[in-house]
Amino acid sequence: MAIRKLKPNTPGQRFKIVSEFDTLTTAKPEKSLLSPIKKSGGRNNTGKMTMRYRGGGHKRRYRIVDFTRRLKQNIEAIVKTIEYDPNRSANIALIQYTDGDKAYIVAPAGLQVDAKVISGDKALPEIGHHMFLKNIPLGTVIHNIELTPGRGGVMVRSAGAGAQIVAKDGKYAVIKLPSGETRMVLQSCMATVGSVSNADHALLRKGKAGGARWRGRRPRTRGVAMNPVDHPMGGGEGKASGGLPRSRNGVSAKGLKTRAKKKASNRYIIERKKK
Repeated sequence: MAIRKLKPNTPGQRFKIVSEFDTLTTAKPEKSLLSPIKKSGGRNNTGKMTMRYRGGGHKRRYRIVDFTRRLKQNIEAIVKTIEYDPNRSANIALIQYTDGDKAYIVAPAGLQVDAKVISGDKALPEIGHHMFLKNIPLGTVIHNIELTPGRGGVMVRSAGAGAQIVAKDGKYAVIKLPSGETRMVLQSCMATVGSVSNADHALLRKGKAGGARWRGRRPRTRGVAMNPVDHPMGGGEGKASGGLPRSRNGVSAKGLKTRAKKKASNRYIIERKKK
């Protein structure tokens, strides 16, 4: 989607950059695929605040997205609409199978209305087709990648993201992820061909503090502005620095690796993500 910089008619519009939404084809979602979202405001089941700086925000309804696409294998579907989803950065596409069932999928870049998509063994490496990794040629850009066969895609789902199959070794495919990490995934897992739509999402700017409030984010207090009892970086005379940057719990915020050294999936990672 193209972007548009607003004229500085108001202070809030001076730095605001919005999407043109020119690739969307409808503003009304499919009612049968909507679900209510209950907000927590950062509170747990006893009402205690366990996550700060959350609350408010515009009311949303969840779009039920099919990340698996295994129940309708080898059944052709037609793309009906390309829609906006308030719950994710990427756009979604409404598809209708030949048997009449409808589903939402994460829309790949370049997918057009009336295009035909399919999943399973009969699928070809074309945009929007959902295939087993064993059937996808080397060098193909993919997204919505499964880690466990049948569980649905969990990796590479955000706007503009795309991974690449660089090799195949035995029962594993070697995939280079957008972070720069290279890891092995079972070839019996599935992925969608193409990169994710709405790559211009990274260029958008909220323009004002209210833009964050609309998204359910409350103002965040800096650690150096707190007292020592509230934060490791708090205290000091005047505007004294808080020392080494770290979180409220004392975890370093500059380069400390927090991944578990004995995590089971470490053996599948060939090359770590770039710093």
